[in-house]
This record gives sequence, C-alpha cells and structure tokens, in this order.
Amino acid sequence: MKEGADSDFFGIILGASLTLLGLIIAFSFSMAVSRYDQRKSYEEQEANAIGTEYVRANLMPSPDATKVHELLKSYLDQRIIYYEARYKNELSQINTRTSQLQTELWSAASTSVTTLPMPMATFILGGMNDVLNSQGYTQAAWWNRIPLGAWVLLFTISILCNVLLGYYSPARHPVFLLVLPLVLSISIFLIADIDTPRSGVIRVHPQNLVSLAESLYSQ
Repeated sequence: MKEGADSDFFGIILGASLTLLGLIIAFSFSMAVSRYDQRKSYEEQEANAIGTEYVRANLMPSPDATKVHELLKSYLDQRIIYYEARYKNELSQINTRTSQLQTELWSAASTSVTTLPMPMATFILGGMNDVLNSQGYTQAAWWNRIPLGAWVLLFTISILCNVLLGYYSPARHPVFLLVLPLVLSISIFLIADIDTPRSGVIRVHPQNLVSLAESLYSQ
C-alpha cells in the first residue's frame, strides 16, 4: 500500500515538474520572439528615418544638401554592416565610424538650417534627430536579451525533470528515455538561436536598409 502511494506521489511531482518546465519554455520562447520582432521593427524604423531625412535634405541649399546626402549614404552603409557583423572586433570599428558620422550629420544639418526659416529648420533637424535616435533604439533592442537567471532556471528544471523521468520511467527500452532530452535540446537551441542577434541561423537581416541603399544609389 505504501509503495503504491509513494509511486502515485512521485507521479504527481513528475507531472507538476514537467508542467512547470513546459511553462518556462513557453515563456522563454515568447520572450525571445518578442525581442526578435522588436529588432526587426527597429530595423524598419531606421530605414524609414534615413529615407525620410534624405528627402528632407533637398530643402537645404544645394551644396549642403549634397553633403548631407553623401553622409547619409555612408551612414546607411555603416548601419547595414552593423546588422551583418558577427564579431566583436568588427563592432568596435563600426561603432566608432557610426559615432563619427552621426557627429558630422548633425553638424552639417545644424549649420545648414541657420539660413532657413524656423519651421523648415525644425522640420529638417527633427528628421535628423529621428535618424540618430533610431540607432540608439536599435542598440538597446540588441542588448535586450533573455536574463541569465531565466536560463539558469530553465537548465536546472530541465536537468531535474530528466533525472526524475529516468528514475520513474517503467520503459524497458532506453530509447524512450532519450525523447525528452532530445525535445528539450531542440527547444532550448531554438530559443537561444532566436535570442542571439549575431550568430545562429535565425537573424535579423537588414532588408529595409539594403532596399533603401539600392534606391538611393540608383538615383
């Protein structure tokens, strides 16, 4: 009688642990996907901001407009490289060049609009401010990852569930004991792949930025 009660109680613990594991995997996957969607959204916003400011620059005097157009093209190239870079040593150079271009862009725009009416100057500087801000939003989104504590909890409960299942399982064939570890490994790999912006299979590609660059260079 006691052995049967112990078996029932153990089954309850195993079922509750597997349910908790499933919820943690679901929440982790949801966090990873939401952050991936956010990175994609900011890539689109960057392309829109740069394209809009490129058009607004036509309101500047001709020499200044040409200078801003060239700077925006160079800046656009750097943003594309940023999305495609995979290694930290590349990022250091990209970020330095991007910061320089941002300073040059703001200086060129703020100097040029001094001769324009106030509403037009505000219009142009507002667009340039959107260009610079969009880069900051993108950077923040790429830093926003699943917390380390969530990963520790996920791995800990996964290991415990496998131990419990191995101890409790009445299966005679050892292949059945490989199903849960295999499923968990695939799930965790997928979550990690989505949550890692610069490596893996699932990445944010700068489709909108590349399309904008093709459009601007074809003019």
